Amino acid sequence: MSAEAGLIELTDDNFETEIEGAAGLALVDFWAEWCGPCRMVSPIVEELAEEYAGRMKVGKMDVDENQRTTQRFQIRSIPSILFFKDGAHVDTVVGAVPKAALERKIKEHV
Repeated sequence: MSAEAGLIELTDDNFETEIEGAAGLALVDFWAEWCGPCRMVSPIVEELAEEYAGRMKVGKMDVDENQRTTQRFQIRSIPSILFFKDGAHVDTVVGAVPKAALERKIKEHV
């Protein structure tokens, strides 16, 4: 994952600082390596990270490696894309969705 592209690799240890302590909008992709639909959504999330760099935080969290945060937000299906505004969880999209659906959610919460 490329930090230059605006994509943040999230962990149980940095989630509070990077997402809950951040001002503005943040998108977090909860995913796993073995998940087929996650692999379909991943390039879309990377595109959004590049397109919204400097305007919105975009991160990815591996559910297998970060179970504390995954359980805290009750992630039961992946991919789950959670939206945070000023550190508060405001919306969730579950499953592989097209880029336009995520862009609609971004516009809704900006």
